[in-house]
Amino acid sequence: MSERINKLRDDLAKIIERYSKQDGVHPTAIPSLFFIRESNVTEPKHGVYKPSLCIIAQGEKEVFLAQERFSYSPGDYLIASVDLPVTGKVIKAASDNPYLCFKLEFTPSQILEVISDSDVGIRSKEKAKRAMFVSRTEESILDAVIRLVRLLDNPKDIPVLAPLFIKEILYRVLQGPYGSTLGQVAIEGSDTYRIGEVIEQIKNHYDKPIRIEELAEIANMSVSSLHRHFKEVTAMSPIQFQKQLRLQEARRLLLAEATDAAEVAFRVGYESPSQFSREYSRMYGLPPREDIKRLREKYDQRLNA
Repeated sequence: MSERINKLRDDLAKIIERYSKQDGVHPTAIPSLFFIRESNVTEPKHGVYKPSLCIIAQGEKEVFLAQERFSYSPGDYLIASVDLPVTGKVIKAASDNPYLCFKLEFTPSQILEVISDSDVGIRSKEKAKRAMFVSRTEESILDAVIRLVRLLDNPKDIPVLAPLFIKEILYRVLQGPYGSTLGQVAIEGSDTYRIGEVIEQIKNHYDKPIRIEELAEIANMSVSSLHRHFKEVTAMSPIQFQKQLRLQEARRLLLAEATDAAEVAFRVGYESPSQFSREYSRMYGLPPREDIKRLREKYDQRLNA
């Protein structure tokens, strides 16, 4: 790694640390930009990644998409090009050397704008590929990232300059080894674009029974093609995808509200509380009541530490 890249990465770490004094996810004055800090190795955390670019300035993390593992550290970036339910875990962090991450969310329309305004060679309607990947962070990407985060010190410049720097960052990624894979999310009619529409349908109606024929119609695919392309993009079937969304929302509701597991099971779309409990235990390692009790105890310990 060049001396210049090391310098840019150190600068990024210092800026992230300055704007994230405590552990957690920190929104910034740039609406789509977040900083993440963790002072310790974490337990697996479940969530849905929106389309985003993540760059680690310090520490290491692993992300699981279904059974597929993505590991990245300083010098790497991770892209999720569609909404994906994942499990993430910080695997290297310490109080004197915390995990520090830059996360920039983006939309397919932003990708399309870059493609339309440049000579980036994106082949239309390429075969669907996995919507998550890790690649080496090139100097040109880091350089644009540093210019973006430095705007936080000059808020008045954000409305004019932030969109330009974000566009440059996406342009640099589209020029990289996975540029064509990312570009497919914005190419109307591509397999990835059509799977993205199916994902949106499942997200908006996660608590309703899935009709595969209806999803295939949305994607303008046969049922067998839908299954094949959906698994290629997300590493899971539509049913498995929906199940992850349901269980993540159930856990959130159980933590946020004083309600019982059976009621939550029905709210997120389960017809059988016993099936809900089995699948919840399989995903989180404990039945709902025990899992929520453990999480609340850990939260209380952290507050009292």
